[in-house]
Amino acid sequence: MSKVYDLVILGAGPAGLSAGLYGGRARLDTLVIEKSKDGGQIATTDDIENYPGIVHGESGPSLIAKMTEQVKQFGAERVSDNITKVELKGDVKKLYGDKGEYHAKSVIIATGAVPRLLGVPGEKEYTGKGVSYCATCDAAFFEDFEVYVIGAGDSAVEEAIFITRFARKVTILVRGAELTAAKSIQQKAFANEKIDFMWNTQVTEIKGEDGIMSSIIVKNSETGESKEIFADEEDGVFGLFVFIGFIPSTGLFEGQIEMDRGYIIGDEDMKTNLDGVYVAGDCRVKKLRQVVTACADGAIAATSVEKYLEHLEG
Repeated sequence: MSKVYDLVILGAGPAGLSAGLYGGRARLDTLVIEKSKDGGQIATTDDIENYPGIVHGESGPSLIAKMTEQVKQFGAERVSDNITKVELKGDVKKLYGDKGEYHAKSVIIATGAVPRLLGVPGEKEYTGKGVSYCATCDAAFFEDFEVYVIGAGDSAVEEAIFITRFARKVTILVRGAELTAAKSIQQKAFANEKIDFMWNTQVTEIKGEDGIMSSIIVKNSETGESKEIFADEEDGVFGLFVFIGFIPSTGLFEGQIEMDRGYIIGDEDMKTNLDGVYVAGDCRVKKLRQVVTACADGAIAATSVEKYLEHLEG
């Protein structure tokens, strides 16, 4: 059998990195596995205002870089791999990746979530060619152009406000008759001269020419009328940013762990229905999905693992 770690953490977002920090600090033989870059959703956030101790000048990537360095300082190992199969029952958990097989006495699942798609014709074809799910990544490409933002919650409105730093005009397409974002965020949007709103509106199709998005078809849910919105003739292009929620990245664990609508169920100690398996961050059932709660989840999960291992070995 290959090496058996005390703890393997799946995911290196705020939850996974916090778990890695606490696991390493507790002198647990800890491995953090991440298939892409550290940070998860927060890695695409330009400005963080609601994390304790941060007032101005901190971005998602800069905060994550500090967390990553802390995990390294406390001795947790790191592996970049895509896990394709897991066996989580029993005293030794087995994880199979593209690059290797990993064994552990305990596992913390911190795999996060991914953007929810519109599911309309043309969306996949024009993703990265006018359609985006990351304002920090792509807003600068639309400097002095018009941009449409889909969504009504905190993320959609906050990202729309951010995009006004670059775009000439931002129109928020709202499926219902009102925003669902926090009132403080709504006030900022309503006060922003660059932001307009289209209520009771949903995008039904995305069209393009020469490989670039050139128009969107929207439908009014009250009147049933549809119309096509084109890029300004002088611009030739415009942007469409989609912020309609996220889907938990938990498909790998279906049939092994108890879930609720795809989110993993964990108690206040982050314990799942399987002994030695814990969950942290956006992929678990919880009321508030923010960096601060993800970090708390990771810390609690790692502390719970420490107690579990003491009991297991005692």
